[in-house]
Amino acid sequence: MSPGRIRIGTCSWTEKSLVEGGAFYPRGASTPKARLKFYASRFDTVEIESSYYQIPTVDMAHAWAERTPEQFLFHVKAYGALTGHNVDPGRLPEELHRMLPAEDRDREDVHVSDPAALRAMAKAMTEALVPLKEVGKLGFIIFQFPPWFGYKKENREYLLYCRELMAGHPIAAEFRHGSWLTSRNREELFGFLREHKITYITCDEPQLGTLATAPFRPEATTSVAYLRLHGRSAEDWQLRATAADDYLYTEPELRMIAAEARRLSAKARLTFVMFNNCRCGCAVKNALRMRELCGS
Repeated sequence: MSPGRIRIGTCSWTEKSLVEGGAFYPRGASTPKARLKFYASRFDTVEIESSYYQIPTVDMAHAWAERTPEQFLFHVKAYGALTGHNVDPGRLPEELHRMLPAEDRDREDVHVSDPAALRAMAKAMTEALVPLKEVGKLGFIIFQFPPWFGYKKENREYLLYCRELMAGHPIAAEFRHGSWLTSRNREELFGFLREHKITYITCDEPQLGTLATAPFRPEATTSVAYLRLHGRSAEDWQLRATAADDYLYTEPELRMIAAEARRLSAKARLTFVMFNNCRCGCAVKNALRMRELCGS
């Protein structure tokens, strides 16, 4: 069996410091259209991060599809309410805004738990992504669960609810609490994901010596492997520092991750290596080097 393909990209092409820093986009790429076209000339995959903050529209999906070449793929981060994060109700479409309790509608930060509202939000999201799906440019809906979403039965069952909400769109799950990946729990987790055909996202993030972050445990639970890389600077992670090199992976770290990607590609038909250390162009720098290391 020949190794599967490795595709490399970043988890945003619009992050503010990347756009303003001048290290990646040329001087003429000053519009959203020009920036996406330039990005797609360097990489064949990207994550849409804005969908975590605001449900996209059909027009936005049409534009993304039109501005990228054939075979380009968009992974789409699930709207924050669907992963248990608080959201800004002011960014919801009017019909969804009206579904919130009256006391929440004028707040800036609310938690949505009403099943009817969550279903309506998921429906709006999946319908908006149809233009990408129709042209074969839709990858996964990325469910990035928060650090307080720990390993327990009801949270495993919530994964199945998320899959149901996405109405046939493939989902991939990233866990940010270390309890999912302890020696006691991880094989049960991987078996559960395999049984229900949910793609596991291998998370790489700083290690704090606690379960507050997830350990790096590369694995594939479907025919697609997915590495999502956040950086490794524990001190800066806690401080949320802003220096340009805070989250830049070193050459030895990149070589180790490349080896893991190649190992996974030996059993997966497709492996994604996605950099989420987007600040100050770190992600594109690391992704370009990873492409060399993986021969992609």
